[in-house]
Amino acid sequence: MTRPPQAIRARAAVAPAAAAPARPDGRTPRQARPLKIERGVLAHAEGSAIASMGRTRVLCTATVEDRVPNWIRGKGKGWVTAEYGMLPRSTGERTPRTSQTGGRAQEIQRMIGRSLRAVTDLTAFGERTVILDCDVLEADGGTRTAAINGAMVALHDAFVTLSNRGQLTRTPFRDTVAAISVGVVSGVPCLDLAYAEDSTADVDMNVVMTGSGRFVELQGAGEGVTFSDSDLKALLALARIGIRRVVAAHRRLLGSSGLLPADERPAAS
Repeated sequence: MTRPPQAIRARAAVAPAAAAPARPDGRTPRQARPLKIERGVLAHAEGSAIASMGRTRVLCTATVEDRVPNWIRGKGKGWVTAEYGMLPRSTGERTPRTSQTGGRAQEIQRMIGRSLRAVTDLTAFGERTVILDCDVLEADGGTRTAAINGAMVALHDAFVTLSNRGQLTRTPFRDTVAAISVGVVSGVPCLDLAYAEDSTADVDMNVVMTGSGRFVELQGAGEGVTFSDSDLKALLALARIGIRRVVAAHRRLLGSSGLLPADERPAAS
């Protein structure tokens, strides 16, 4: 077997490791964007919140209706569902309102509904429906994850309203739920992608987990590339970092209400 000349081998041995490329906003690969959740932003809704993750902002409102879908009527259970849309100028160009009922919007609102139902005791609030409207005010990547994080707060406060009316039979939450995006950008696993990264990522993934560290949903795909088991492991480890931060924010906002189960920290990665 032939070998490179000694001089080439020596230079290769001392070559410095390549530095991770700088992210557009200066964050490290393991650093999430600033997170802010404003609670009780609308007077008329039973629950409301604005979730901000960097420049992405989503208005989440919860409406309680004294009815349920026909297929669960008479079973003593309620229902939690969601609708999702983007305001016309939430992006760089105007998005027509007529496009908000397309396949992407339906896929995202189903994801939001599944995520909240995964941690909700549907027998705790009678035959009522809670509708979570998630409207993107400004989009810069991660709108569905911000919607889930805001919807958790809006749903909680809708249950506070029902509790004040004497319409809860037990604690309505089995756990909390949170979401974050991760991806491989220029070969480097990164947490909480902004649009400039999301639109060019080699791998893009959305992760939804409970506060106790169990997975609710994973949405991941390679964009023209494949990814390995080690890539997936690295992305999920990053996601746990971001999820813990959102769970902690939820606990700070909502932990004194008595409607959440005891705090269970996510399992270490």
